Amino acid sequence: MIEVRSQKGCKPVVESQDRHANEYRLGVVSYLNAKPLIEGLDGHGNLTLTHAVPANLPGMLESDEVDVALVPVVDLVLPSRSWKIVSDACIGCDGETLTVRIYSNVPPSEIRTLHVDGDSHTSVALAQVIWREQFGQPLNIVPLCDSVDRQSCEAILLIGDKVITSRLPHLEIETDLGGAWKSMTGLPFVFAVWAAKHDLELGELPTLLGAARDAGVRDAARIASDVGPSLGWPIELARRYLTHRLRFTLTARHKEGLSRFVQLAKQHQLVPSTQELEFA
Repeated sequence: MIEVRSQKGCKPVVESQDRHANEYRLGVVSYLNAKPLIEGLDGHGNLTLTHAVPANLPGMLESDEVDVALVPVVDLVLPSRSWKIVSDACIGCDGETLTVRIYSNVPPSEIRTLHVDGDSHTSVALAQVIWREQFGQPLNIVPLCDSVDRQSCEAILLIGDKVITSRLPHLEIETDLGGAWKSMTGLPFVFAVWAAKHDLELGELPTLLGAARDAGVRDAARIASDVGPSLGWPIELARRYLTHRLRFTLTARHKEGLSRFVQLAKQHQLVPSTQELEFA
């Protein structure tokens, strides 16, 4: 089973439970890759947005700190989860991502120990699936804590904006996990989806989330210019990332890739074999 805990700080403040039925608290990924999914949502009177790193959002949803969260897909099939996917908006790719990468000082086939970004859940599972499928090799997964000497690491997995802002010059070989998945399966990959507990009444929320995604995709170049520099991104690179590298719609092919990933994760005993994906 996978358990990689974030090393980040305190939990967000919990909003008051005295809310109208059509008001929703959304847990949102704090990286650049999520910005097109939330275009205009912060100005909607019935929505409250709380930003966090991906690994913290499942716990916030589980503890009712938020009603809906953009959660790593691997968390949908962990034990005792009864969550449903509530929108066709997602964070995905159809090839290289740029921001889900393993850096190593040995060829991929020779990696044995992988230090992993504590902000990630899905990418850790994806790395294990790829290495077992491609190389027949399980990985020794070690959290990349602040106390770890990065100079001594054989391989490091980073996700999100840190791929741009954190330099690892001693690790010269890069493996993009989105590209590796596409080469292995021919399918797109989905990293995160909007999810809620199965009994949540959704009302107009799926429509709002879809409309926000559509607006964000249309305006992705402007979002990259406005938001990218504050997160450490050069503007042109941020534009290419949001407009060419990422995919934000859960298409039939993306669902196929998601199902294939869950199947392989079960096969390699990374998630329980009894859990299934649920779509609203």
